[in-house]
Amino acid sequence: MAEKVAVYPGTFDPMTRGHFDLITRAAGLYDRLVVAVAATSVKTGALFDAQHRIDMIREDVEKAGLANVEVDILDTLLVDFCRKIGARVVIRGVRVYSDFEYEFQMALTNRRMAPEIETLFMMPSENLAYVTASTVREIARYGGDTSPFVTPAVQRRLEETKG
Repeated sequence: MAEKVAVYPGTFDPMTRGHFDLITRAAGLYDRLVVAVAATSVKTGALFDAQHRIDMIREDVEKAGLANVEVDILDTLLVDFCRKIGARVVIRGVRVYSDFEYEFQMALTNRRMAPEIETLFMMPSENLAYVTASTVREIARYGGDTSPFVTPAVQRRLEETKG
C-alpha cells in the first residue's frame, strides 16, 4: 500500500497555535505530513526569514514527538512541490468565510494544474479560530504579550528579537 503523504503549505510568519493545531491533527491522518514553508513572504511587516520559520516549526514538531512530520522550504509552485515529494493532498486551514473564498480559488487553480492532487480544508479548534499570524505580528510590533497565540519556540524567538 502506498504511503499517504500530505502537504501543509504556508508562510507561517509566525506559526500560531492554530497552525500547530492543524499540524498535529493532520499528522494523525497521514503517514507523512510535510509542512512547506514559503521561501518568501509577501505579508506586510514580515517578522522572520524562511530559515528561522523552518527552525521554529521543527523545534515545536520535535518537542511534540510528531515523528511523521517534516518541515521543508517551498520555493516552487505548490503542485510541483507535491509531485516531487509524492503528496496527493494539500491541507489548508480555514477559520472564517473570507479564508474559504481565497482558499477555494487557490484549490481550483491547483486542481486545474494538477487534477491528481486534492485539497482538504481543515478548521482549527474553536478556541484558536480567531488567531491570525497578522494579529500576532501586530501585537509583537507593539511589544504586547504574544504567548497565548504562538508556540513556545516562536514565543522564545519573539522575546529574543525584543532585546
